[in-house]
Amino acid sequence: MSVIVLAEHQQGSFKKKSFEAVQYAAGIAQSLGTTTTAIVLGNASDSEMQQLGQYGANKVLQVADARLDNLSATAYAKAIIAAAEKEGAKVIVGSHDVTGKAVAPRVAAKMKAGMVAGAVSQPDLSKGFVVKKNVFSGKAFAFVNITSDVKVVTLMPNTFPVKKGEGSVSIEKLDVAFDDKDFAVQVKEVSKVTGTVPLSEAELVVSGGRGMKGPENWGILEDLAGSLGAALACSRPVADSHWRPHHEHVGQTGGTIRPNLYIAVGISGAIQHLAGVNGSKTIVVINKDPEAPFFKAADYGVVGDAAEVVPRLTAAIKKFKEGQH
Repeated sequence: MSVIVLAEHQQGSFKKKSFEAVQYAAGIAQSLGTTTTAIVLGNASDSEMQQLGQYGANKVLQVADARLDNLSATAYAKAIIAAAEKEGAKVIVGSHDVTGKAVAPRVAAKMKAGMVAGAVSQPDLSKGFVVKKNVFSGKAFAFVNITSDVKVVTLMPNTFPVKKGEGSVSIEKLDVAFDDKDFAVQVKEVSKVTGTVPLSEAELVVSGGRGMKGPENWGILEDLAGSLGAALACSRPVADSHWRPHHEHVGQTGGTIRPNLYIAVGISGAIQHLAGVNGSKTIVVINKDPEAPFFKAADYGVVGDAAEVVPRLTAAIKKFKEGQH
């Protein structure tokens, strides 16, 4: 009875969230006294899949069907169920991302499994199988006891630090009998942002809002992000006004992120925005309005004009880094 975990990859390369999911599944397996089996869908090399052993996987089942290189929720669910049945798995783990949101509920429904979406803790087995998750846009926590025989859990990305260890995996091919209905939705084109850290995996994020007054003023945020090695984000009004690309939009209707540091510049802090970022470990707010709601959620706040504060902060960071060499 193994714990099954979906290890997602992009063009054969595994990202941080996949290693985190594998590590999370391995923690459950250790508590249950069993092993961890990662399922890899689509084409990935043996050398790439071997990395999963360094984060706790004991075995990899690969469904090497090229059609799985792009997300097909129905096909993904069928493959995961086949892997779970082969391994006799009672716990199935994935990431709480676009793939997990589309696939995990299908798996749970087909297997008559209880499910927790967006877990932020390892299950507490002392009282059953109790999983902690955020509720009410992150304003509270719920502790959910999954009592079904099979359990499905999706992990909120960037919840735990990833710790690379030592280990290797055995790799097996798994044949799944797909039919045309499994690929009824066809992916015609995939456009991905390259050269930047995905927001869902970024540990440092610099974000701007309407207080920046226009896209022509974004250079100071780009400089700040560059000095920190941070990703850029924005509020919904900024994306809707086409000041910044929509993939940078974070909030209730955009991406949900949990970086170690979130610097919000010129963002008022409406509840819709907070819903996407209040899992951040440390929040710094820069706003010239001392009554901005965001200050109530901030760990640190600076009342001042972004055009004056941000360049000085960037200069201080650069000076600090120069002093380290």
